[in-house]
Amino acid sequence: MTVTAQPAVTAEREIALLASVPTGLLINGEWRPAASGKTFDVEDPATGKVLLSIADAGAEDGKAALDAAAAAQESWAKVPARERGEILRRAFEMVTARAEDFALLMTMEMGKPLAEARGEVTYGAEFLRWFSEEAVRAFGRYSVSPDGKSRLLVTKKPVGPCLLITPWNFPLAMATRKIAPAVAAGCTMVLKSANLTPLTSQLFAAVMQEAGLPAGVLNVIPTSTAGATTGPLIKDQRLRKLSFTGSTEVGRRLLADASETVLRTSMELGGNAPFVVFEDADLDAAVAGAMLAKLRNMGEACTAANRFIVHETVADEFAQKFAAKMGGMTTARGTDPESKVGPLIDAKSRDKVHELVSDAVASGAKAVLGGAPAEGPGYFYPPTILTGVTEGTRILSEEIFGPVAPIITFGTEDEAVRLANNTEYGLVAYVFTRDLNRGIRMGERLETGMLGLNAGVISNAAAPFGGVKQSGLGREGGLEGIEEYLYTQYIGIADPYAG
Repeated sequence: MTVTAQPAVTAEREIALLASVPTGLLINGEWRPAASGKTFDVEDPATGKVLLSIADAGAEDGKAALDAAAAAQESWAKVPARERGEILRRAFEMVTARAEDFALLMTMEMGKPLAEARGEVTYGAEFLRWFSEEAVRAFGRYSVSPDGKSRLLVTKKPVGPCLLITPWNFPLAMATRKIAPAVAAGCTMVLKSANLTPLTSQLFAAVMQEAGLPAGVLNVIPTSTAGATTGPLIKDQRLRKLSFTGSTEVGRRLLADASETVLRTSMELGGNAPFVVFEDADLDAAVAGAMLAKLRNMGEACTAANRFIVHETVADEFAQKFAAKMGGMTTARGTDPESKVGPLIDAKSRDKVHELVSDAVASGAKAVLGGAPAEGPGYFYPPTILTGVTEGTRILSEEIFGPVAPIITFGTEDEAVRLANNTEYGLVAYVFTRDLNRGIRMGERLETGMLGLNAGVISNAAAPFGGVKQSGLGREGGLEGIEEYLYTQYIGIADPYAG
């Protein structure tokens, strides 16, 4: 097998890449400045230095974007599904061809190690390929009514203009996971990218243009004033759907706003994933899974393992092995070839992580690894393991969003289930056991939208991603993903045999 050498990361390459990123708003197929002329800075979290300044959308720009999406909706919905799918397929090939550019740009604006960023490009691009194939499979049905007196025609139609709000932690995958099914279904879009990491979305939108997406179908409005810019859109009768990925707190407010127009919503919100290790688990496999579930994206993921619930007979051994692995992870800027853990996204996030760690230690937990922010520039927090964590500690109830693993012990399966379900969230859970029956029982008993059974990473474009309880509504990816952008219409047809 031929291995392609990765291009060296140099200052000159970074400068050239940034120069290729559009810095305006994309409205009706044109890149343009904000109506106010304002811009905002995008920083490198590893250094705190400004990467680029980009247009800062306001309410007037948001309206213009929705105007464009609404105007394009009727003609876009009529484009054959095959053509929409081919646009997505071309986009997949173009993103794949520019994988190194997308990976480096994500590393620069978000901080993740370059190897992880490459993995996100593969993952994010797969949504383009998956939904390019699903576009032609949005079937309805035709049937005879039970009494034989009429015919039932059920069709699937695009919901219409969508507002897509993406988070900062997966700059490419969160955009493709929403844009791809919307394109496949025949919906137009207004994308509000995260102001901390908007550059990847800017570059991706340019790729979608190159792939042949018509003007007005995708409009992009990065902004530093999200509420003021998108609030009026949510109240606009022309908007038909809101898809949001972010915190539960913000999701609740958006749901309240969406209720005024009974807006269709998809909400992928916070998580507090339990990672349950039973006494019969393969501990080496469990540690390997824990490394993936905890340290992917520096723990800045809604799917990150947040609470390690380990059987009391193996807790010490698990903690020792886990600490040995985590202690060998190099913390550095993501472009450093040795980097395994990049910076957190900003000072506020780093301080919140340390606040949770300090609270746990004050409540009796012990930091067997890490436990304090790194000195020097950037927002680094070294991998940290806490043992002796007790119920009621904040770190067990709040989403950490950092490379910190609190360990709590249990004695029985019932106790493990109780601890795992003791949260308002229900996005994902992880269970490690050699007992298949126990694994199936845990799947049935845990209140979660997804379960990793002896696996630390389960995200897949072909699988439905989403949670229960206050982790959200709806699903992204899988066969279910395109349904979020379609509505069902029933047409009753009179009996063709009647006189």
